[in-house]
Amino acid sequence: MAKIHSRARGKSSSKRPIKKVKLTWIRYDPKTIEQLVVKLARAGNKPSIIGLILRDTYGVPDVKSLTNKSITQILKENNLLTKLPEDLISLIKKDIQIMKHLELHKKDMPAKRGLLLTESKINRLAKYYKNQGKIPEDWDYDRTKAKLLIE
Repeated sequence: MAKIHSRARGKSSSKRPIKKVKLTWIRYDPKTIEQLVVKLARAGNKPSIIGLILRDTYGVPDVKSLTNKSITQILKENNLLTKLPEDLISLIKKDIQIMKHLELHKKDMPAKRGLLLTESKINRLAKYYKNQGKIPEDWDYDRTKAKLLIE
């Protein structure tokens, strides 16, 4: 599949196994895995980082296949989920960083284009999340509010 703003194809990478069976060598039960997810979230980790920590440190290959819930579902049940989804927050942070760069380097045209593309991605993702009901319908992206929201 081609990338959004270029004709380049993505890098080929390894994929997770299609078979969703409980592996016999995992020593954690679903309740313990949920407690680990909650503990890591309270420590200030984002859902994607929690998945990496569980994989690398605890040897849990896939939370969903073991607990029948995703990490975000577990966090939602325990009221630890942020108001905005993680990918939207990271795009907003990227937009703020590009704006800070452009304040110092006003004639950086590739950065201006990057700013436009990033804002386009934010608006496209926001439209999707509005349709899914994950963010309010009246939510609108504004850079001045975004700095206060993120920082």
